[in-house]
Amino acid sequence: MPKLLLITTDEILSAKLSKLLSACNFSLVQVADLSEQDYQADLVIYAPQKATESDYKLFETHPLQTTADWILLSDGLPNKWLDLMMSKGGAYHFRQMSDFTPLIEVAQEFATEFKQLKKNRQTATLTSTLDQYGSLLGSSAAMHKLYRLIRRVSQTDASVFLIGESGCGKEVAARTIHEQSERANEPMVSVNCAALAADLIESELFGHEKGAFTGAVNQHIGFFEQGGNGTLLLDEITEMPLALQSKLLRVLESGEFRRVGSDVVRQSKVRIIAATNREPEEAIEAGFLREDLYFRLAHFPIKLPPLRQRDNDVIELAKHFLAYRNEATNSGKVFSDDVLDIFAQYSWPGNVRELKHCVERAHILAEDVITVDDLPDFGNGHSAIENDIGPGTSIKDAEKSLILSTLEACQQNKTKAAKQLGITVKTLYNKLDQYGQLEPNIHAGAESN
Repeated sequence: MPKLLLITTDEILSAKLSKLLSACNFSLVQVADLSEQDYQADLVIYAPQKATESDYKLFETHPLQTTADWILLSDGLPNKWLDLMMSKGGAYHFRQMSDFTPLIEVAQEFATEFKQLKKNRQTATLTSTLDQYGSLLGSSAAMHKLYRLIRRVSQTDASVFLIGESGCGKEVAARTIHEQSERANEPMVSVNCAALAADLIESELFGHEKGAFTGAVNQHIGFFEQGGNGTLLLDEITEMPLALQSKLLRVLESGEFRRVGSDVVRQSKVRIIAATNREPEEAIEAGFLREDLYFRLAHFPIKLPPLRQRDNDVIELAKHFLAYRNEATNSGKVFSDDVLDIFAQYSWPGNVRELKHCVERAHILAEDVITVDDLPDFGNGHSAIENDIGPGTSIKDAEKSLILSTLEACQQNKTKAAKQLGITVKTLYNKLDQYGQLEPNIHAGAESN
């Protein structure tokens, strides 16, 4: 039976909802305020007398904030703290409810979804315990919440803004949105904004005519045209120069653009998905993102959970990656219990990508059983893909180890890492491409940047 947590001090409201929600087959628990956090729930209904900044801070750090769906009830008076809660993951906000029918219908819909998800887990294949939606893998509550958000937005043409740490699956989520939409048979074009040369970004996005500038020996079709009626992913949007962000804003508002060197106005019908590993508010404050562009892109913001917030997905993803390596190499290696304990305790700053690299490395080193000796040093929070540099290490290998360890120390922030290394972001991307550390062609789970 799905669990519902009701947070309110209104006894009359509590009595009404308890009676109405009993028909939805929820296991109902009520608490007075957000400070009471020792409860598990699939759905939370929060009805404060008047939300305050203190309530908002409790909501931000609430253990159910990333794993449960939230419904807010209010008196309808303007309240910025409730608005911020909605922007951080609230599913519904009902104001001045005199008829509770819409709320009960929504609760019933959630209850039905929870029961279906449980049924799906019981019929999972023997080769993997992980649930899957589109290209995404994971059975944790945080991932099922993500699946529900993606399922809903996929059926619309709304622009989507994906927010999450490096390695947590933004590109995989974008591809899933595309594949589950009515545009699935149209192209999907992925653009890494940080990897484009600043003087060529406009040409890459909008195209150019022959002779438009020195070196333009042929006509070039830009990403907006390549996307056609499909989907265009603008990854690492916060790394795009602000001057280009203003030009991007114009085409998003009107759908119109011109190739460089042309006066012909063209119309774009491509759907935009943007992604960043920065917090948008911080990126705006630091001057990495135009506020007006953010609001134009973020019709539907989705925050992807880092691996450390995905419960037992860490262990099951590790087994999933190992199973695929065993299949590819016709071997039958297994993890020791000590290794699984380490996996469960480690914070995985590089998220699923780091876990996948760790499993593949250990598979190569191990005989039949993968032991702790086959793992990299996890001490002091260092990444699983960090290499040791010692006597006899080649310059090429030392450079690779330095670049990867610097990236890990910067939590995969490529702009910050490039600055510390004294190289450009483009050079850093070229190096990562040489090392095979950029997005693989085939994603398992949530591996995207």
